[in-house]
Amino acid sequence: MSELLQQLINGLALGAIYALIALGYTMVYGVLRFINFAHSDVFMIGAFAGYFLARVVPGGSIGAGIVILIGAMAVCALLGVVIEKLAYRPLRGRSTLTVLITAIGVSLLLQNVGQRIFGANPRSFPSIFPVHQFHFGGIVLSSTQILVFVVTLVLLFLLRYIVLHTRIGTAMRALSFNPTAASLVGINNDRVISFTFALGSALAAAGGILYASNYPSIDPLMGTLPGMKAFVAAVLGGIGNIAGAAVGGLVLGMVETTVVGFGGSTYRDAVAFAVLILILLLRPEGLLGKRTAEKV
Repeated sequence: MSELLQQLINGLALGAIYALIALGYTMVYGVLRFINFAHSDVFMIGAFAGYFLARVVPGGSIGAGIVILIGAMAVCALLGVVIEKLAYRPLRGRSTLTVLITAIGVSLLLQNVGQRIFGANPRSFPSIFPVHQFHFGGIVLSSTQILVFVVTLVLLFLLRYIVLHTRIGTAMRALSFNPTAASLVGINNDRVISFTFALGSALAAAGGILYASNYPSIDPLMGTLPGMKAFVAAVLGGIGNIAGAAVGGLVLGMVETTVVGFGGSTYRDAVAFAVLILILLLRPEGLLGKRTAEKV
């Protein structure tokens, strides 16, 4: 029983990180109806931003860790705006396939630039927050896992507040529903889309910091697999649905750690993509998504 609870805790911590990354995918899809595959590499940039900020702001305390986290989120928010303005905005109105190929190209560009600047060898990520372990019988709960839960909940509630209770959030929802009508009522679509990319990229940076704190080794290709799994989580929950992205991330994290706990560590990645195939076959709109008819 204790082993099952331990795997549940580990799965929730991992799933919370997937949820933060998945939110970026689902926000961009909700507004623009395309998948930003460069998002996983923004996650990587966030981890490296935290790595270098830790050299300027010595970690080990809650205050310093929060400063590093916010700083990395700001760096990636700016990066998200630059990517949207230079790579995606000129293609607005083009075919989905064109934008998709561009997103893959941006992803490869960030990976190769990262290898050029940071080097290809893995680096050890510093402890930017205090690290402690708490024992409850046979269950071990680390302060890093608690941090993941707390930060994820805070960011989720903050995102929900922005989307549902602010003017920019109302503009995002209007743009998602009908871009033409949104522009006719005075909404600046370019500004709203840039804000969406900034917000999603900031969440990816938070995910990168938390992931690197749990698995303290970073490299320029570190975003590939977590990013793909976060995409699976977004589809699982219902792409375009914020609550669905959170639920999908948590479910995928628990499934993955449960497989590992029962001796299937070799298949942990295969299981994630098996989940994607099953959800596309059985419920393509996702767990919390709604069926919609598309004109062709």
